[in-house]
Amino acid sequence: MKAKAPIRRSLFALALVVAGLSVAAAFAKDSLETFAMKNQADSDINECASGCSLPSHVDLSGESFPVQKTEEEWREQLSEDAFRVTRKHGTERAFTSPLNDNKETGLYRCVGCKTPLFSSTDKFDSGTGWPSFTQPLDSRTLGEARDQSYGMVRTEVHCAVCGAHQGHVFPDGPAPTGLRYCINGVALEFERAESKEDLKEKIEAWYHGGADPH
Repeated sequence: MKAKAPIRRSLFALALVVAGLSVAAAFAKDSLETFAMKNQADSDINECASGCSLPSHVDLSGESFPVQKTEEEWREQLSEDAFRVTRKHGTERAFTSPLNDNKETGLYRCVGCKTPLFSSTDKFDSGTGWPSFTQPLDSRTLGEARDQSYGMVRTEVHCAVCGAHQGHVFPDGPAPTGLRYCINGVALEFERAESKEDLKEKIEAWYHGGADPH
């Protein structure tokens, strides 16, 4: 019986070592998974930023939009950057728009025709450097087009009233839609609202008053 005690102690010590190795292995596995998840998240953000940073080559010239103006008229109305983005399908540099960090309650209108396209209630910080929204105010006022430029397949979005290029939509957004509308700040005008009730009234005023409430 006495001879078995050292054996039991040896087995117990071995069990502790094995348990310790298992814990260490589990910890290492969790650490690797956490590291991989972080890298994946960083990679996703980088890919999102890359997709947003490239201009679009969608041809909307054949579309008939309710608001029509000549190129000269658009140039006269819009800033140089706004014209390049909205009429020539360009894109602004990341983190250059004041609207990216804007957290005020209000309405985001198309810079070309003042159509309300997005609400502050649907805006979120995507970390990509462009104003981002989970959904438009009305899918009827935001058109979509397939963009296959630069060897990518993206969904371009534009104002359905005047055809102004806004940006792209990606399927990597948060709940509840899972979508991220990556929009150029120069393509938008922000109208501050005093409250959510005031915001609702501004939206209703546009629908009852026409394309340009100003």
